[in-house]
Amino acid sequence: MRTNTYIHALEAERLGDWDKAHRMIQDIDTPDAAWIHAYLHRVEGDIGNAGYWYRRAKKPESTLSLKEEWQEIYDEVS
Repeated sequence: MRTNTYIHALEAERLGDWDKAHRMIQDIDTPDAAWIHAYLHRVEGDIGNAGYWYRRAKKPESTLSLKEEWQEIYDEVS
């Protein structure tokens, strides 16, 4: 179930395993996965790549803190 993958990816990132989170989400082609992907690249500091994924997700680039955006995504996908 994709929702579980989304939650596990978000939790992996929160626990400091960005690579695991990225591997889990990178090949899923849905707007929610693209949003998580955007967030992950924002965490990484790759704002240009994050912008690409926000566009794929059909979401505006986030101006929230990383913590706030994480929670927003988590609440949306759980």
